Amino acid sequence: MILPVTKEMLTEAGFLRPNFRKEQIPSGVGLVFFLTALVVLTVERFFIVDDSNVYTFLFAVGGMGFFGLIDDVFGTRGASGLKGHFKKLILNHEMTTGGLKALAGGMIALIVSLEFGEGTGFVRWVFLILNALIMALSTNAVNLLDLRPGRAGKGFLAVSLFILIAGTGKIQLFYLAAVSGSLIAFLPLDLKAEAMMGDTGSNMLGMTLGYVAVFVLSTPVKVGFFLFLAGFHLVTEKYSLTKIIENSRFLNYLDMAGRRQKSGE
Repeated sequence: MILPVTKEMLTEAGFLRPNFRKEQIPSGVGLVFFLTALVVLTVERFFIVDDSNVYTFLFAVGGMGFFGLIDDVFGTRGASGLKGHFKKLILNHEMTTGGLKALAGGMIALIVSLEFGEGTGFVRWVFLILNALIMALSTNAVNLLDLRPGRAGKGFLAVSLFILIAGTGKIQLFYLAAVSGSLIAFLPLDLKAEAMMGDTGSNMLGMTLGYVAVFVLSTPVKVGFFLFLAGFHLVTEKYSLTKIIENSRFLNYLDMAGRRQKSGE
């Protein structure tokens, strides 16, 4: 119910953007991830369990979605990647919407990390920085995946499965389930290129992964996950992610699975 209403609302408002085939489709439909989580977690908080962390989660995901929405509405493509946005800010003293999103995302991740500090003294600061980086890099990683229909959603579900297997059974896994459910409902529209989640949606998905990961993963696994994210960003700053996927038969198969094909492709 929430998905069709959200899609129709954005369409009626004229919030349309060209997809990679240059077709005008509604963008920012990823707003449905937050709306669904809000409903599900309201029920969870008030009628099932006493879970005060839900407020921090909704702040983190909602905040990242807000700055993603700003980028969807007002953003230009004059700069790309973290390096491009920060280069414009430092060298040209020009703040792009992407740069604003990156800075705000880092601050949101830091604020949230302060809320559940681990250890004391120096150890606490190490975990604070590690947790903040995991949340910030997870958010940007899903954003980087969102270049073709279904790619970001598939990446989110793959990492969610990893977190589910590697993580400990905590209530935060319920947050992951709430967002995953709305994503699974949205994914067919994305694969058919009939709607875009936009930065609104990809930011929410990435923050969800990062937030849940810092809660449920053990320290060794958490460090490994951070190294994976750091490596992913280093590679994608230097090479085209799409070309990497296209050059791998396995990755290309997964990337194309379920996607609507254009005649002649």
